[in-house]
Amino acid sequence: MSPRALALAALGNVLQKKQQLDEALKPFSSQLEKLESRDRAFVRLLTTTTLRHLGLIDRVIKACLDHPISDKQIEVKNILRLATAQLLYLDTPPHAAVSTALDLATHPRNKPFKGLINALLRRIAEEGKALREQEDPEICSVPPWFWNRLSSNYGEDRARAIIQSQLQEPPLDLSVKSNPAAWAEKLGGQLLPNGSVRLPAGSGDPSLLEGYTEGEWWIQDAAASLPAKMLGRTENLKVADLCAAPGGKTAELASSGAEVLALDISAKRLERLEENMERLGYHNVTVQAADIRDWAESSNELYDAILLDAPCSATGTLRRHPELIRIRKANAIESLSSVQTTLLEAAWKRLKPGGTLVFSTCSLEPEEGQDQVDLFLAAHSGDAARNPLSPEELAALTQSPSEEEAFVPLVTADGDLRCLPCHWRDLGGMDGFFASRLIKKKPAAN
Repeated sequence: MSPRALALAALGNVLQKKQQLDEALKPFSSQLEKLESRDRAFVRLLTTTTLRHLGLIDRVIKACLDHPISDKQIEVKNILRLATAQLLYLDTPPHAAVSTALDLATHPRNKPFKGLINALLRRIAEEGKALREQEDPEICSVPPWFWNRLSSNYGEDRARAIIQSQLQEPPLDLSVKSNPAAWAEKLGGQLLPNGSVRLPAGSGDPSLLEGYTEGEWWIQDAAASLPAKMLGRTENLKVADLCAAPGGKTAELASSGAEVLALDISAKRLERLEENMERLGYHNVTVQAADIRDWAESSNELYDAILLDAPCSATGTLRRHPELIRIRKANAIESLSSVQTTLLEAAWKRLKPGGTLVFSTCSLEPEEGQDQVDLFLAAHSGDAARNPLSPEELAALTQSPSEEEAFVPLVTADGDLRCLPCHWRDLGGMDGFFASRLIKKKPAAN
């Protein structure tokens, strides 16, 4: 299959089968492996660009149609979407975008629409960018329910800034074992205030970069690197990393010298975590596949510190996973927040008195962040307390004491971490993340 044919198949699986992109591409892994690295990257770029701008792409297509295309002709719609993405966002020459779209319409059910595809795309090549400029990119790039929630929670100006950041192809962030400044120079990257090394979007296959095979660094968004650091000094402590896969936070904890239990419900995802720990040379990690609720009841063994990166709607990661907003429904937030409540209660059982638990999600939704913590603290007034974070402490925890000012926007009045995609915008933004640090009170002495 050609790269565009693979992108077409993946787009269909995302939009029709509601699959995440990795799952949508899985049936075509053998075909992908046969492609050159550049072509594999193009499959993802084309698919994610189409998904990222899908609302606006559909409006441009609709404006150029005399009559709407039937929902039964979904493959024709997707061919047009991919070609329009190339014309409007990837600067593909019009003749290439049109001819390759026609090449995709070879199935007998699509052949009657070749004339329409040809004429429509030629018109979009001429008028599409002007039509695009007439639309409101922030509002029409996401479903109405998401825009309404975002603007209600953050205000319209901040909501627009968040979506603008999520409409950009994200950079590649690396957490390095040591000497990040040297690695930034070596890889031609930028050193971020938290010590991450940032490479520009489109930097190619990370496994081909210097230092990957030697285990000198791992891939991790700048925001995702912060919750583990909130546990503070963990050397020689017993730490449980819950919902650990694919292992970025596990690596953070292992690098600090902790004795780490990496637990995840997915044995398959833990295989990747183990591969990452082997590559990085971290042997102070024990891996276990289990549901947190079962694990909490399976033993009385307690941990000095726990990091619970709970499953969530992941609305903070849309710039990396634009398909999620096409899969998620508004009611999913309520059901996921209920799961988070039970997981937080389960994790709490395995924390030592005097120990620290960091609860985190990569969500922008209050129900999956500060509301969750406030409800937990109300239910545990006798044995739990928030241990508030300050920008000064966060700068120190990331070994960046001179960068305190950069961390001010990331810390809430309650002392929680709240990263938004528009934070550090001049540096390329970051994923949306929430984290709160909780202390388990020791029983009062008699």
